[in-house]
Amino acid sequence: MHSNKFTPVFFHLLFLAATILPLAGFSQEKTLSPKKDYLVTISTSLGDMQVVLFDATPEHKKNFVKLAAEGFYDSTTFHRIISTFMIQGGDPLSKKAATLSQAGTGGPGYTLPAEIQDDLYHFKGMLAAARLGDQANPEKRSSGSQFYLVQGKKYTDKELDAIESRVGAGIGKTFTFPDSVRETYKTLGGSPWLDKQYSVFGQVVGGLDVIDKIAAVKTLPGDRPEKPLMMTMKVEVLSKKKITKTYGYTYPAQ
Repeated sequence: MHSNKFTPVFFHLLFLAATILPLAGFSQEKTLSPKKDYLVTISTSLGDMQVVLFDATPEHKKNFVKLAAEGFYDSTTFHRIISTFMIQGGDPLSKKAATLSQAGTGGPGYTLPAEIQDDLYHFKGMLAAARLGDQANPEKRSSGSQFYLVQGKKYTDKELDAIESRVGAGIGKTFTFPDSVRETYKTLGGSPWLDKQYSVFGQVVGGLDVIDKIAAVKTLPGDRPEKPLMMTMKVEVLSKKKITKTYGYTYPAQ
């Protein structure tokens, strides 16, 4: 079982957001054809990752696409990297050397309502929203911009049994992984002890190995990379058929 120092109480997928503001409308989302979808490319010096966002988490999807399309994420960095766990970015304070030490506390000035879905898990390659811990944030509202990409590790049945108890205690009821989910954690890997605690809202469908490359960089105390690892993002509208053909992503049945 993973060390307790990375339990949801202590791992610092945190940010400070003094105000909670409603998300402004994003007109492009309203006109998107049901046969098309957004493909977001996250580019770094270690390679590109292509991401699909889930319709089951519409507020997070709309917000992420809006920020990416506006260039909000360009020149931000992956400011917190923990091998076999996750890579975190999306803080505007990480853009400048003068504020880089504060990265992890910034955002766009609003938070998002939690969209924690029963069938979305923290498999390797999943995109999820950072947030304040439960004591300060009992509604589990998400950061308006900070996100993390799961690397994780592969788990044994014994480890998953223990994590089921741990997750169940966190949500106050019995929890078990479906057989298919358990198998994915055993073969692909991830961070299952985060399930039901954070809003998972997207998936890396191309460039999964880039997560491993980023997770392997040398870090300093505080899990910050020794050298800033900047990103840029590009949003494309493609047919779902093309996304499936190119990246092998299968859309849920409508």
